[in-house]
Amino acid sequence: MKLGRVRGTALAAALGVVTVLAIQGVASGTDAADGGEVSPYSTRAREKGPVEGELHRLALKPKGRGEAVLSQQGTEPFGLLGVSWADPKAEVKGTIEARTRDADSGKWSKWVRLEQAESGLDGKRPGLRGATEPVWVGPSDGAEVRVAGGGELPAGMELNLVDPGAGGAKAKKKGSLGLGPAAFALPAVDPAPTTPGPESTAPRPDVVSRVQWGADESLNDEGPIYLPGAKIKAVFVHHTAATAPYECSESAAIVRSIHKYHVEIEKWRDLGYNFLVDKCGTVFEGRQGGVDQPVQGAHTYGWNSESTSVSILGDYTNAGASPAALDAVSKVAAYKLGQYDGDINGTATLTAGATQKNFFGKSYTEKQQYEFKSLSGHRDGFNTQCPGNSLYPQLEALRQTGPAAQLKIASVNGAPAAPGATLPGGAALTVDWTTSTASAGLGKFEVLVDGEATAVTDGQARRATALVTDGKHEVRVRATAANGKVSTSLAVTVEADVKGAKFVPLAPKRLMDTRTGLGVRSGPVGTAGVVTLPVAAATGGTPTAVVLNVTATNPTEPSFVSVYPSGTSRSSASNLNFTPGRTIPNLVVVPVINGSVSFYNNQGNVDLIADITGYFTSGGEGATQTNFGPKRLMDTRTGLGVPAGPVGTAGVVTLPVAGVDGIPAQGVKAVVLNVTATNPTQPSFVSVYPSGTTRSSASNLNFTPGQTIPNLVVVPVVDGKVSFYNNQGNVDLIADITGYFSDGAEGAKHASFGPKRLMDTRTGLGVRQGRVPAGGVVTLPVAGVGGIPAEGVRAVVLNVTATNPSEDSYVSVYPSGTTRSSASNLNFTAGLTIPNLVVVPVVDGKVSFYNNNGSVDLIADITGYFS
Repeated sequence: MKLGRVRGTALAAALGVVTVLAIQGVASGTDAADGGEVSPYSTRAREKGPVEGELHRLALKPKGRGEAVLSQQGTEPFGLLGVSWADPKAEVKGTIEARTRDADSGKWSKWVRLEQAESGLDGKRPGLRGATEPVWVGPSDGAEVRVAGGGELPAGMELNLVDPGAGGAKAKKKGSLGLGPAAFALPAVDPAPTTPGPESTAPRPDVVSRVQWGADESLNDEGPIYLPGAKIKAVFVHHTAATAPYECSESAAIVRSIHKYHVEIEKWRDLGYNFLVDKCGTVFEGRQGGVDQPVQGAHTYGWNSESTSVSILGDYTNAGASPAALDAVSKVAAYKLGQYDGDINGTATLTAGATQKNFFGKSYTEKQQYEFKSLSGHRDGFNTQCPGNSLYPQLEALRQTGPAAQLKIASVNGAPAAPGATLPGGAALTVDWTTSTASAGLGKFEVLVDGEATAVTDGQARRATALVTDGKHEVRVRATAANGKVSTSLAVTVEADVKGAKFVPLAPKRLMDTRTGLGVRSGPVGTAGVVTLPVAAATGGTPTAVVLNVTATNPTEPSFVSVYPSGTSRSSASNLNFTPGRTIPNLVVVPVINGSVSFYNNQGNVDLIADITGYFTSGGEGATQTNFGPKRLMDTRTGLGVPAGPVGTAGVVTLPVAGVDGIPAQGVKAVVLNVTATNPTQPSFVSVYPSGTTRSSASNLNFTPGQTIPNLVVVPVVDGKVSFYNNQGNVDLIADITGYFSDGAEGAKHASFGPKRLMDTRTGLGVRQGRVPAGGVVTLPVAGVGGIPAEGVRAVVLNVTATNPSEDSYVSVYPSGTTRSSASNLNFTAGLTIPNLVVVPVVDGKVSFYNNNGSVDLIADITGYFS
């Protein structure tokens, strides 16, 4: 702390300390002198595992002429020392110096000057003594003191030696002084507050509790006091000064020694600092009362009632603090200021508790207000060298090291928001936020819904839109600063009223073709390029989601395409994966927020085509979904469902579906089929369309000779049948049904969700990490995961991607808890990356993935569910 001496009218100011701090204590209603209320989480009872140190007193011998000595002599083991005297108002005019004998080497140290401490810093208290600041000297067993150069000395001068405690050990060796970190391993059974402190936007740092560092709570029988306004506005940084070099294994002992000195010698109610930090970055809880509480400490004369403190163990007069120590201070300061909407790089207005000058000669008048840096040095508020000439300049850079500060949600869907507020909402959630940290210091923002990141933006943005499901949700914004530190806004509750959507099938229709400029500008989509397609007009209404068959063609490099709601942040989910020269189609069910859908290409150039086959709407007429299968309805290789034999050039096969194998004969509006093309003889495409209608130009599968290509198809049913057209060459076709849409009231309705990655075997997301082997199965929990409802989910819509396959194989996706059928969802060859949309029933809350041959990595992105 190294308070130094008060300049000018020093004695008058020193006398004023007692009065001022006593008034501050009364203002908080907990001054010890009047037996005030003790917090429910104070520690009057003895805790398990305290380390009881020892205090030794050796009288100094007066020599007259303002001099006194303690002759060189052996002592009991100690690690910290200070000099005290009877009259707390007396000031030693001369110098007080001490030196010690190392307990290991027997060598005597250089003389160390002891600075006089400010009397009454912890208020008006019984038994107060005048004293110097305590000095850690390390394991010692001898001492010598000299006082010289002043006027009349106060009576009762004595050397105080503190042994930090080692279970009463008396040996004079370093290892038996109680310096080891054994107390760190004690169970953390500190008293818990009945009411938690305010939530902070910054993470709570790891803190070694008083129990863990071995605080002797028998020294503290009064309980803590709290800031009168219950709000921390500033953090004052200190150093312990004149401290001998130490090992971090000694830190707990240093803290115990300071605790004992402050209480037993200076007669404070407890250790003065709120937090202490060692050179290795370990944070220690200081004054009792709760790490998350606005505890009033005794650290910065005149400013204790609106601030907290962090003291770095060590002397930083000639050398700066370590990066680890500075980072720890930054974390503590950000956490404590973040509890009260403060900014480590901001300013605070404080009211002076005393009339005095600081180290720089600036005058303060009691009860007047002054502006401080939110992170200030001790010398900014008081006339002292603390926190040292080398540490103090480090504070300016330290102020830049915090996370995004004063982060808060400003509005939700345009309605002003405040922490704890509950606001109405719909499926789309547009969140605006603010922060006092400049954009240049920010990396990204994430909108968290029920703890899950649903939208991600760069550090420049202050708005994002996400999708939510029906019900009550906790919404926050999380910021990652450019330095990597994270902060999170306080929560706002949104009660979303989201109606289930019904499906309206449409005859396949081409909406977009970048080759011709249909729907979007003409030309391939380049690296990191985005094209946005209006879709609402094609539905004739306000869709909640559209069903598109998207085809990537003419790619120049290996890449992927993500299809996502325009107006939202793109997630990591992909819909199509392809390599140069291949044409890859995939069905996409994409939510619609502002009437448009966006298409992102990762690298190279690619042409994109989109054909609409239906949409979901929460208003008007539509069909509900019923799980069915998976069940094979057609296989041209065996003659199942249609005549046996490949489909030739311009050939059409028509498959009856209504009234077949349990599918209702009436009311079926569309069927969900996984269609696979295999054994093609020429490059071609297949179109699946309602029987009895004219085929459009839309295609569902595109392939080259030798490929086996699957794709999910949602095809309207007009006359009870579905037709399959092959453009050229010969090809075998397979169709597996996974569900249908009907006008029955008992079916499920659709809810948009995502796109969001749920599973990745490459990283261990959702399932165990590692490739799925031949005959292997991985099972993915979906119900109640990542915002998906825990109950009532009948099916999930997943975009499943197989990548890095070692051999030709297929993957089947089926309801966990059921027997897998012969139906496949993805077919691939070695080295190929293949995606496919899957609508899979949910029986026991999970979905299973089976790989037939070789090994393969699997990825699953959810885009919605039926409930």
